[in-house]
Amino acid sequence: MHGVIIHAPKDLRIEPVEVKEPGPHDVRVRIEYGGICGSDLHYYHDGGFGTVRIKEPMALGHETAGTIDAVGSEVTHLKTGMRVALNPSLPCGECKFCRAGQQTHCLNMHYFGSAMRFPHAQGMFRQILSVNESQVFPIPDSMSMSEAATAEPLSVALHAIRQAGSLVGQKVLITGCGPIGALIVIAARHAGASEIVVTDVSDFPLGIARKAGASATINVADNPEQLTAYSADKGYFDVLFEASGNQSAFRSAVETIRPHGRVIQLGLGGEMSIVMNTIVSKELQLVGSFRFGEEFGYAIDLMSKKLIDISPVITTALPFQKAVEAFDLASDRARAMKVQLTFD
Repeated sequence: MHGVIIHAPKDLRIEPVEVKEPGPHDVRVRIEYGGICGSDLHYYHDGGFGTVRIKEPMALGHETAGTIDAVGSEVTHLKTGMRVALNPSLPCGECKFCRAGQQTHCLNMHYFGSAMRFPHAQGMFRQILSVNESQVFPIPDSMSMSEAATAEPLSVALHAIRQAGSLVGQKVLITGCGPIGALIVIAARHAGASEIVVTDVSDFPLGIARKAGASATINVADNPEQLTAYSADKGYFDVLFEASGNQSAFRSAVETIRPHGRVIQLGLGGEMSIVMNTIVSKELQLVGSFRFGEEFGYAIDLMSKKLIDISPVITTALPFQKAVEAFDLASDRARAMKVQLTFD
């Protein structure tokens, strides 16, 4: 069996990988679809992000779905042949945060495809792999493997919606329309937002945002004044989802949020200088949003019941043997949104 292995920046290889027998509480899954995430692209282009660096060859990927190939001796609720989505996070269940129900902040989190620990947590871009039974979520026959593989990024968007509180009747601004920004459009529309405006510096993702349900889009590189107009009378929007991680995007967007509005920061852009005077004088609520928890099961439920449609976000699927081509395409924001790999 083979996997998609990163060795160094721009050094992505298709190589044999070890296939382990499932332990008593494990499930072995044949991967069929996997989505390329922004963190995967950071490993591909830069060898990591922030202080996190690749120190050994590592399989990438943490957005996957497939079919159960074998189950451990103690697994009772999952069977061979089941179609499943895989949650890449495995909290320890024992640290103070896990015990408090805050598994997202687990002190010993195992997250597939991460170089934060050493040896690295190998990723899911492999033809076959074993995972803990708690990470396996059955999907109905009506859900495609491509849809199921978006459960992880959709969970990130749903967690951000939860951080924002009720969106019923709210006017929402989303800055940065990568896959997460586009999925927030879908999630916010489902959550009852009355108006959703999306900004970006490229026309292609803004077109995706409109297909996903955005009320209006603004190319702030070409027409920054269109966003500035929303700053009149101390701001227009009730909620900002800042998904770009860009300091300029944050500073200009905050000016458009009304007093007592909410700012949900998802984008990871490193150190940022924020307009604290504006936050204080408008009495804004600034909240971070990181990964997800129980939203993974909720994401599966929403898609399985056809309550939301994530298809506008998925733009391309290529065989995993063409991983380099797929990663280059996923890096081109003028041509692609969510690029997926298919495995056989």
